[in-house]
Amino acid sequence: MRNGAALDPKTCDRARIARDPRFDGAFYTGVRTTRIYCRPTCPVKPAKSKNVVFFPTAAAAERAGFRPCLRCRPETAPGTPAWRGAAATVSRALRLIEQGFLDGDARVEALADTLGMTARHLRRLFLRHAGASPTAVATTRRVQRAKALVDGTAMSMSAIAFASGFASIRRFNAAFRAVYRRSPTSVRRARARRAHGAVAESRAPWHSSGGRSRPWQRAR
Repeated sequence: MRNGAALDPKTCDRARIARDPRFDGAFYTGVRTTRIYCRPTCPVKPAKSKNVVFFPTAAAAERAGFRPCLRCRPETAPGTPAWRGAAATVSRALRLIEQGFLDGDARVEALADTLGMTARHLRRLFLRHAGASPTAVATTRRVQRAKALVDGTAMSMSAIAFASGFASIRRFNAAFRAVYRRSPTSVRRARARRAHGAVAESRAPWHSSGGRSRPWQRAR
């Protein structure tokens, strides 16, 4: 990995096929056939190597038109090692974004002023090192925070929107739909159904046979 963005495809491919946890958060795999991007540790059967492309950040994958996998949940990946090798200015900017500098109505120009450069130059650095603009990176981080709250809490959607740094519920819904291609409410309902199904399956008696004879009856 060079400058936090130049990924070695062969290394990435070996890592994602092996589901190597050492690479979790270091890059993301986009599957061209499904237009979904995953963590290297995704439990789904790995796609064919000819059908994948690699990205240094989740924002870069989304910028290329991929949406997050609902199985491996990219929003729960550890901190992004890909950014550690980025230019010092970009690394500082990323830390500020993580802390919420661009939340609400804050503009990239304000971030650039804080870093002592023009907004145009900052955008150029981000595209080189993170594969996406500062705004795209900030939006991805807000949506990721929101997704974690949608999955892990019973908070209302309006509360999640403001807790995640969105200036309004309308912007939250629009950003979430743009990333996941569905509303946050539908994602929460789908996860609740999966969780309910898993609980029901785990509680089902092992000898359940849907009306068929039980094992010990057939053995007689």
